[in-house]
Amino acid sequence: MLRKWIFVLFAACSSQLFAQDALQYQKPSKEILDLVDVTLAPATLVDDTQKNMVLLFRDNYKSIEDLSKEELRLAGLRIDPATNIGSRVTYYNKLEVQRVGSKDSLAIKGMPESPRLTNFTWSPNQRFMAFTHTANNGVELWVLDIEAASARKLFDKPINANMGEPLNWNADSLSLLVKVVPKDRKALIDTSIAVPSGPTISVSDGKKAQNRTYQDLLKNKNDEFNFEQLARSEIYKVPLNGQPSLWLTSGMYGDVSVSPAGDYVMVEEYEPPFSYLVTYRRFPHSISLYDEKGKLAKTLVDVPLIEDLPQGFMAVRTGPRDIQWRNDKPNTIVYAEALDGGDPETEVTHRDKLMQLEAPFDGDAEQILKTEDRFYRFIWSDDSTAVAMDYWWNTRNIKTYLFSPDQSKTAQIISNRSYQDSYSDPGSFVTRKNEYFKDVLAVDGESAFLLGEGFTPEGQFPFLDKFNLETLETSRVYLSEYTDKFEELRDFNINNDRLLVRIESKQDYPNYYFRSLKDNALTQLTHFSNPFESIQNVKKEVITYKRNDGLDLTGTLYLPTDYEEGKRYPMILWAYPEEFKDKSSAGQNTQNPNRFIYPWYGSPIYWVTKGYVVLDDASFPIVGEGDEEPNDTFRTQLVANAKAAIDALDEKGLIDPERVAVGGHSYGAFMVANLLSHSDLFAAGIARSGAYNRTLTPFGFQSEERHYWDAPEVYYSMSPFMHAEKMKTPLLLIHGEADNNSGTYPMQSERYFNALKGLGAVTRLVMLPKESHGYRAKESVLHTLWEQDQWLEKYVKNKGTKNAQ
Repeated sequence: MLRKWIFVLFAACSSQLFAQDALQYQKPSKEILDLVDVTLAPATLVDDTQKNMVLLFRDNYKSIEDLSKEELRLAGLRIDPATNIGSRVTYYNKLEVQRVGSKDSLAIKGMPESPRLTNFTWSPNQRFMAFTHTANNGVELWVLDIEAASARKLFDKPINANMGEPLNWNADSLSLLVKVVPKDRKALIDTSIAVPSGPTISVSDGKKAQNRTYQDLLKNKNDEFNFEQLARSEIYKVPLNGQPSLWLTSGMYGDVSVSPAGDYVMVEEYEPPFSYLVTYRRFPHSISLYDEKGKLAKTLVDVPLIEDLPQGFMAVRTGPRDIQWRNDKPNTIVYAEALDGGDPETEVTHRDKLMQLEAPFDGDAEQILKTEDRFYRFIWSDDSTAVAMDYWWNTRNIKTYLFSPDQSKTAQIISNRSYQDSYSDPGSFVTRKNEYFKDVLAVDGESAFLLGEGFTPEGQFPFLDKFNLETLETSRVYLSEYTDKFEELRDFNINNDRLLVRIESKQDYPNYYFRSLKDNALTQLTHFSNPFESIQNVKKEVITYKRNDGLDLTGTLYLPTDYEEGKRYPMILWAYPEEFKDKSSAGQNTQNPNRFIYPWYGSPIYWVTKGYVVLDDASFPIVGEGDEEPNDTFRTQLVANAKAAIDALDEKGLIDPERVAVGGHSYGAFMVANLLSHSDLFAAGIARSGAYNRTLTPFGFQSEERHYWDAPEVYYSMSPFMHAEKMKTPLLLIHGEADNNSGTYPMQSERYFNALKGLGAVTRLVMLPKESHGYRAKESVLHTLWEQDQWLEKYVKNKGTKNAQ
């Protein structure tokens, strides 16, 4: 009898100990809700003539009903099999056209009912914009006539938007190449009820295949079958006026690219064997050229299955890669090819050679440049002038080359810097449309132009520079000197000496303007209003402070809406660690206090309405100079960053250091768990969609390219799961049940919670149904804000007070 009562008592305790909260979706308090449930200003697309704007409107969030529709996760894709489009696509529900110079926009005539619009693409001449509308039974092709402000459905066959761009304009702007669901598609296998015909077997032949932990991979033969069916398309040529015609028969087509002159089309086609280790981008595929009628002209490369690249972020496959059209030529391809066998450990003077091959593609490719590091991108002008860039992750180096494709001049390196060194950034070259409607270097005589973000130790001052292509000298054309606003330089028109800019302030919503460089006059193009009036007058500033080793740190400080001088407030610190290879770059200030105060679902800014000081985007550099890797001292630097931030605000008399919360998302969540495990600086933590056991990502994570067996002590020391017994601070864990981010499996939060609970830590795990790495459903977003608010109220705001004198 006694044993029976002991058993009943144990069962009752166990059921209470391991019970799960049966909780419906909740909404946060009105102060927060009023900032979430707002109408967004439209996205703005300005054509290159700067005469027309297309305004794209959408809802802030999806619904949980939207996310609950059937979804197939195959080879790195997430597909709605009922409509043949990505299941997580962001849709727009209204379009308008606005003439530059007019305050009024035009409603589009002829739009579909209940629009769900995406895949917007300008025609080369920008008189039209093609887009897709996802109806209940499939994806439709539509086209917008910009001048007439009218739209019409262009094609009756269902579009296949499952893999790669589904729409590509031909060079004449009179027709498109469109991927269509093939008529020979077979019925999909319902894997939830399919009876297995045998086990799933994977084999290693002894080659190293060190791959990151990709999500949504193929798992068995049924998945392979479904992937192939959903990936297959027919390609149709669809004229704006006329009868559509079959252009290519059924195949698993990826990227499709039309040559500048329109005489050839580059087509990527995938084929078996498939892999259970990598996503479809590394499946076997060919890249071929077809003439305008769809006849095969040349197969450029057959790429095998790529499961076994050398170790390191700079590893690449051998053979031609990054194959693309040369924008300033009618029908010329260019590509990169590794000179080091694709292995970053091989010592060579040049890593890549850049090659070109002209139509009709029956000769040998010619070399036009060799780069010291990995090729990054081209900017074309003509045979005598072009720009190329390379980079090397291990040193964070990026170089810019000025060279002559015809070899008439010796190539010169015109910029050689760390891409993390924002103060030395020379800017990005301005481009214009050429006769093929392709982007090429904007040149005026011997001068090109550079638009720069303009970060300096004194603040951010964007600029336009003139760069002499002969002398390589730079002169300043325009410098934004605002100290109370932020002026983003979006484009420069060399024909009329006019900048397209976007201007905002802490209180003023971003709007577009023309700035004439002749008289510095501004012409306003858009008139969007501020939807966040309740925090319009919040005090915001970028503060600077020092780490204990002298490293300069920054953060964006927001004071509560009810701020009173002399009173100490609870604080929320929000951050995301970033690795650097030098202290100089790590200590730079790249935050602007004049940016518009824009709360979004993942932001901590909401809590200024609830009486909190918020330090957002706090600097959390992890530095490893020379041969030292940043992560070798990850924990030490992490704690030093946090302590410096808290001490700085404590010294200002703004916060109660006993009531400080720390929060972060993804790698920021990983940061939170480590800080709570290895310091006593915080009253509570919020960790969203993180990873906590690095042995589950054994072939690298974030910026760590060493695998577990290279540095087991690093993987162990950085894993909060391994130190769960040290957790003495309340921790809120939130994770999407359908997280697709590499390395942040939902299991990471589940197992970490089980460890913390088993060891007696105060913790709460919230799993959001249907949500991925970022949260999309309005129900999920509101509930997440509610959870965070409840946690902060209980464990931070009401922990105790310390009044300033």
